[in-house]
Amino acid sequence: MSETRADADFQSDLDLALRLADAADAQSLPRFDAADLHVSLKADRSHVTDADLATERAIREILRAERPEDGILGEEYGSSGDARRQWIIDPIDGTANFLRGVPLWGTMISLAVDGVARVGVVSMPALGRRWWAAPGLGAWASTGAEPRAIRVSGVADLDDASVSFQSIGQWDDAGRTDQLLALSRRVWRDRGYGDVFAYMMLAEGRIDMVAEFDVKEYDIAAAFAIVTEAGGTATAFDGTPTLSARSALATNGVLHDAFLGFFAAPSSL
Repeated sequence: MSETRADADFQSDLDLALRLADAADAQSLPRFDAADLHVSLKADRSHVTDADLATERAIREILRAERPEDGILGEEYGSSGDARRQWIIDPIDGTANFLRGVPLWGTMISLAVDGVARVGVVSMPALGRRWWAAPGLGAWASTGAEPRAIRVSGVADLDDASVSFQSIGQWDDAGRTDQLLALSRRVWRDRGYGDVFAYMMLAEGRIDMVAEFDVKEYDIAAAFAIVTEAGGTATAFDGTPTLSARSALATNGVLHDAFLGFFAAPSSL
């Protein structure tokens, strides 16, 4: 592995990530709404389908052939290899939606360097939509037509903000239900859009904040990379840009400090 590729040449990594998304779509989309979809429970009582497993295997097979020196972290098959350059994979984000026939699910693929998400691709084939980004290459979206550059909103006041809280259960488990209620009273609009789609709406400037708890690296890495390149800010709830703090606060950047302050202030409780 050369230092040049590790630190600067993200075009080849992005090209690979887009091909990985093609391979993922080829596995996942034919199984969506399939009558014979196999669903089982993992040790943590979350669901996994045959499509989750097949999709991650397809991605890993390509990475082993084309980036054997890089590490991999995937939701279904764990971690392997060197973690300095690590591909982070969520084969189907929104498995609960997938198995119920709700089209709001997608594959998340990211390359993290030294723990920071740099390249991100999100593919939602049931909607015919895809998003991607890398440093210096911009953030982009496609709905089957020509790709278009995307940018977060310029909303600058909490009172005007539209936010996604993802799940009441997450906030309740984190002991922050009172903060969620206070937030709903402060902002213009609140919705629990859920999963990766909310982050992509943030990157497109359609909403202004996404916040959630109990997240793993593969739940947020690709989204963090895309939101950041679209001009936003993505951190843990303590304000650090880590993927491993088990919380996520992504905003349009302009409002990031305001949201951090709101959640830290006793008056928000």
